[in-house]
Amino acid sequence: MNESVKRAVVPMPILPGATIGFLGGGQLGRMTALAARSMGYDVHVLDPDPACATKPIASRVITAAYSDVNAAIDLASHCDVVTLEIEQIHADVLAAVARHAPMRPGRDAVYIIQERLRQKEWLKANDFPVGAFASVNSVQALAGAVQSFGPSIAKSTHGGYDGRGQARLSAAEQANGAWHALGGQTCIVEKLVDIDYEISVLVARGPAGETVAYPPSRNHHTNGILTWAVIPAVIDDAMCARATSVATAIAQRIDIVGLLAVECFVTRDGTLLVNELAPRPHNTYHHSERGCDTSQFEQLVRAVCGLPLGSTAVHTPSAIVNVLGDVWMHDVVPDIPRALRVPGSRLHLYGKSGAREGRKMGHLSAVGDSAQLALSRVLESYRALSPNTVSTFDVHEPVLGA
Repeated sequence: MNESVKRAVVPMPILPGATIGFLGGGQLGRMTALAARSMGYDVHVLDPDPACATKPIASRVITAAYSDVNAAIDLASHCDVVTLEIEQIHADVLAAVARHAPMRPGRDAVYIIQERLRQKEWLKANDFPVGAFASVNSVQALAGAVQSFGPSIAKSTHGGYDGRGQARLSAAEQANGAWHALGGQTCIVEKLVDIDYEISVLVARGPAGETVAYPPSRNHHTNGILTWAVIPAVIDDAMCARATSVATAIAQRIDIVGLLAVECFVTRDGTLLVNELAPRPHNTYHHSERGCDTSQFEQLVRAVCGLPLGSTAVHTPSAIVNVLGDVWMHDVVPDIPRALRVPGSRLHLYGKSGAREGRKMGHLSAVGDSAQLALSRVLESYRALSPNTVSTFDVHEPVLGA
């Protein structure tokens, strides 16, 4: 192919002044919309919640279900490009949007990712490293999988996040309770692995196929909810290279346009296993706003608009801790001034009303001269914010790299 033909197939960039549409108006949409506004873009959003977190930033909000094709067409008809902040969007809606505006990421990538079993089978079929799993459609099949695997976790195939839609089983006799707890329908069973630590890699990919990857983030979960994340991950160079290579290959193979977060387990014998994919900004990279040359939110805007992708270099080690609604569920008011006295700390609230247990209301971030110091500071800030909720999260501080 000659150079002139190559130039002809590269999509024209969507420049500031244009309008970006968001399917989903939660905190990820809010933070991406703020980045888009700072770059000169207008923002429209579709969300079933009329008071969604993105509403104060958007010039137009369409209140409708994610399955509403006509509402999605209305959104796309007034936008120059449409992206998403939640993957549970019906394929027909994504296809309808794509007939009126560029839909980034596209229908096919989202379709694979949004269903856990389909995602895992795609990863396996494409020779990416995954743990042992099985599809089960009855109590008996679930019991058989646990009998074969030993300690396992059963997950609903659709929805369910932050620890919801999951059941841990140590024996086949628990299958009946788990099956009914998950709605009595087809689910995926995964063999529990001996995890040493958890990491994620965020890859950005533009319309012409160019990619950049952020350095791995080291992550820790409590009861299925992310507690803290820190960058750099302080892992050995070989594992860093392996994780980055796998994540980038997945982004290319699945043909994502936008962001792809690849969550991974590293087992005690040094094996890397892909756990889950997300085609959007990710909780484990909120620290990129403090510590990287380009935040994940600006990067998404660049990617879907066909602008040059930004540097992913870490200029300052940074860490985050999630702040759940639990913080407001006690008699003592959260001590925000005390939390912000910790050097390098910052509070990020998402503008949500109705705090409840387990609901992500915001996060704390901190920077430091090292990943260890950044993590120490953000955990100190969290403990200062609300000592009564420390037990909600496992906020012990590990020695990174140990």
